[in-house]
Amino acid sequence: MRLTDLARLVRAPAALSVPGDVIAGAAAAGRPLSTRTLGVIGSSICLYWAGMALNDYADATVDAVERPDRPVPSGRVPRRTALAVAGSLTAAGLVLAAAAGGRRSLLGALPLAGLVWAYDLKLKHTQGGPAAMAGARTLDVLAGALTPGPGAPSVREAVRRTAVPAALIGTHTYTLMALSRHEIAGAPARVPATTLAVSTATALAATLPPDTSSAKLRPTLSAAGALAYLATYGAAQARAVQEPSGANVQRAVGAGIVGLMPLQAALTARAGAPGVAAALGVVHPLARRLARRISPT
Repeated sequence: MRLTDLARLVRAPAALSVPGDVIAGAAAAGRPLSTRTLGVIGSSICLYWAGMALNDYADATVDAVERPDRPVPSGRVPRRTALAVAGSLTAAGLVLAAAAGGRRSLLGALPLAGLVWAYDLKLKHTQGGPAAMAGARTLDVLAGALTPGPGAPSVREAVRRTAVPAALIGTHTYTLMALSRHEIAGAPARVPATTLAVSTATALAATLPPDTSSAKLRPTLSAAGALAYLATYGAAQARAVQEPSGANVQRAVGAGIVGLMPLQAALTARAGAPGVAAALGVVHPLARRLARRISPT
């Protein structure tokens, strides 16, 4: 078993889409980036990778038919190893959350871990699957807002402040999951058409300022992030509308995973953290390049 096989198992580059959830939540709650925030980001990445490994453990039989080149069905990674990786990364994620923010950070990490495991082992192939995964991303945004420290808002206030970014990132994730169910056989054209309409509305909502006192730089960066989001995820969905084959739908899902980053940047700029938003925008091209080497789907 090689390191590259483990990287493919957890879809390593796709984890670049995770820090922006926490950062957008922290910015919305008025929390500065700190070592605590970095610890929460590390926790979320571990839980994301755990979910990817657990996904391949749970889908080993299906993947043997539909995706035989994946690490588990190909035999490059034993199925029991995938489960062990998922368990170890989940434990690491919870430990990091506790170290970063104690019980307050565990308020976000524990339900997130539970939802990840419930999705992979039970909910994925049910009607509740897309909502469960959207809920996981929503909790990830909230995790950033719950970062403790001087001046930290109450839990209730943190939830209130992150309502918009959490809802928009959750909505984006729901569209991804709706598309991902058609990666193999293709989709009716109405499916990518509907998700494209929702993504367009999501991008527009991300540009709306939270108040009337926003400086010019804030809406400019929000608009730039929203346009980049539509240029990647939106364009891929448009191609799937024209030709809704399995290959085009899979490309749209991959574009949506890394395309989440400019949406996170738009929301971070909207909350008044333009410097961090610009950094997220710079990382996006790197994520797209890495996704060509290791599929994020």
